[in-house]
Amino acid sequence: MDGVESVALDRAIVQWLEWDKNPKTLAEVRQLNCDGDIDRLEECFGSRMMFGTAGMRSTMGPGFSHMNDLTIIQTTQGLCRCLEKLFPDVKDRGVVIGFDARAHPPSGSSSQRFARFAATVLVSQGIPVYLFSQITPTPFVPFTVSQLKLCAGIMVTASHNPKQDNGYKVYWDNGAQIIPPHDQEIAHAIDENLAPWSESWNDKLVDYSPLIKDPYENMKNKYLECLQKHCFHRDINKTTKLKFVHTSVHGVGHEFVQAALTAFNFTPPIAVPEQKDPDPEFPTVKYPNPEEGKDVLNLSFSLANKEGATIILANDPDADRLAVAEKQESGEWKVFSGNELGALLGWWIFTCWKKQHPESSCLKKVYMLASTVSSKILRAIALKEGFHFEETLTGFKWMGNKTKELLDKGNTVLFAFEEAIGYMSTEFVLDKDGVSAAAIVAEMASYLATKNTTLSKQLKAIYEEYGYHLSKASYFICHKPETIDRLFQNLRKYNGTNQYPNSCGKFEISDIRDLTTGYDSSQPNKGAVLPTSKSSQMITFTFKNGCVATMRTSGTEPKIKYYVEICAPPGTGDFEKLKAELNDLVNALVEHFFQPDKNGLTSQST
Repeated sequence: MDGVESVALDRAIVQWLEWDKNPKTLAEVRQLNCDGDIDRLEECFGSRMMFGTAGMRSTMGPGFSHMNDLTIIQTTQGLCRCLEKLFPDVKDRGVVIGFDARAHPPSGSSSQRFARFAATVLVSQGIPVYLFSQITPTPFVPFTVSQLKLCAGIMVTASHNPKQDNGYKVYWDNGAQIIPPHDQEIAHAIDENLAPWSESWNDKLVDYSPLIKDPYENMKNKYLECLQKHCFHRDINKTTKLKFVHTSVHGVGHEFVQAALTAFNFTPPIAVPEQKDPDPEFPTVKYPNPEEGKDVLNLSFSLANKEGATIILANDPDADRLAVAEKQESGEWKVFSGNELGALLGWWIFTCWKKQHPESSCLKKVYMLASTVSSKILRAIALKEGFHFEETLTGFKWMGNKTKELLDKGNTVLFAFEEAIGYMSTEFVLDKDGVSAAAIVAEMASYLATKNTTLSKQLKAIYEEYGYHLSKASYFICHKPETIDRLFQNLRKYNGTNQYPNSCGKFEISDIRDLTTGYDSSQPNKGAVLPTSKSSQMITFTFKNGCVATMRTSGTEPKIKYYVEICAPPGTGDFEKLKAELNDLVNALVEHFFQPDKNGLTSQST
């Protein structure tokens, strides 16, 4: 560390010791300073957490680079000033705050404690706060923003991240996650309001301020009321012989999924007892992420086999995602990928809508959406059925905002999804929602059972009607930003040339789109149509055999993700041959573009 860095570090530590009032984090920093633990101090104070469209996410602990009481206060002070500037009526309308069940005893941190401090900052400035009194699924925050016409929403959660992490997600007055320029405006306001205000640490305000209201019961009831409008086969649900197992993976979903299925006239699903109650230690799983598949679902499989259940519904800890597994005739369990479940839900929701609206003229204003790294199956269904399909950048912040834009123009948006098991199956939550998706999947499975078929068989029927869309997605872990930058720069100046690659192994490339630089070889002006961002890496390769592969960095985790799909026209393609070709391309992508040994990358399966 040079002299300049040392002075900056000392200054940051002095500021922390002056501003922090959490006895645990304050004591830890004092001890680190006393011990001269420069490495740990540098890790805590060397940089400030960046606020972006995903809000903030980091490990809980002391320092400006972590989630703790002080950084929550600073962030909310910035958000507060931003709201005051942009919404003259913010002191009439207010903000909603929700939280999950995460906690970190060593630093005294918890999602509920962070939510209290965020509420304290806002009410200290005269802004009403609808503070959920209990843990709640993430979708309930955007739902409350929309229902109560609030200026913003805050959700304290790290979703399915490891147990030591936490996060701070912001929704805007349209009920969708923030997109530029709001993230930069909030980030700038945070930097201008770092010193805690006089009342920001006085969280007793939350207990007696008339500006604090609890929306929990009202919003839960209203949510279930809205959800019931998406139930179309109540009698089938009531009499179905299917049994469902549900796991909330130690998160917040249990009570809400039980209530959602009950609202659809189902017998409540059988809960995995070891995982139904919130537990911030996530003791039964390595990663609390049902997207990881069978490793997270072992207890669900055992319970389902014992109880004779054939469908498993699994939420991530903040219940905004849903994984589904179905028992096959062989006795094996099939865990549906996000793209497969997206195909099923898209087909089902359109089928239900069409039954209600048989006249074809209604199709002119009907839309479905998917992110650019997700399967193109909805595009294939839209082409054949006559509705509109729109593609957005990765993440529900883009799909939520696009949905709101389309709705405001008098359109109907039936469904949106991303391959990372995220589904927006209703119009009343402009974000992914694992609670509503669980109820709708259960109804679909029950209906299919009356036709003597299953989710797996219906998926095959969808592919046979609209064309096979086979995909594979995975990731490599990389903790070194400079390695990630080098890997992507090598793709832009491939192997020492001054251009992108024209092939990947034996697979010839027809087009390249780079949403980091704004380049798109398929466009006449070589400029990308979708928005670009220099702060993240994302390159898409289209191959001459009809495959599409995207490589991108994660906004919240140290991962380089890849998504590969092969699309065949309806009625063509040998499934096994397509599957083999997809696997060959994935292997070529790993060998030639990722080069894991050379770059020191760890694969998902390691």
